[in-house]
Amino acid sequence: PDKGWTLLDAGWMAMSRDRGTASQAVDQGYGLVCDLQGKPLHDLVLVGANQEHGIMAHRSGQVEGAVHLPVGTQVRILPNHACSTAAQYGKYQVLGARGEVTVSWPRFSGW
Repeated sequence: PDKGWTLLDAGWMAMSRDRGTASQAVDQGYGLVCDLQGKPLHDLVLVGANQEHGIMAHRSGQVEGAVHLPVGTQVRILPNHACSTAAQYGKYQVLGARGEVTVSWPRFSGW
């Protein structure tokens, strides 16, 4: 809490360490932070990514502006680079309008 960080169960193994947005007008850190419906939470940014956890903070970097989410709160992170993120999973689930899985796509390996 004294750093204004929120730890997420999604590090570079889930998100990649790609900082492809660093030179753009708005830097999204390691991925775009959204609510569960996919609406961007513009005040939040993924500022760090260790192997198995990410570090989310207020975009301003100020501890006073930190958003304190209750433990267990879920967010969606849209990764900067889908290739390395997708490679971590054996299948991909396509969701319908109500969040139900409509189809599962197996991942292929190799080039």
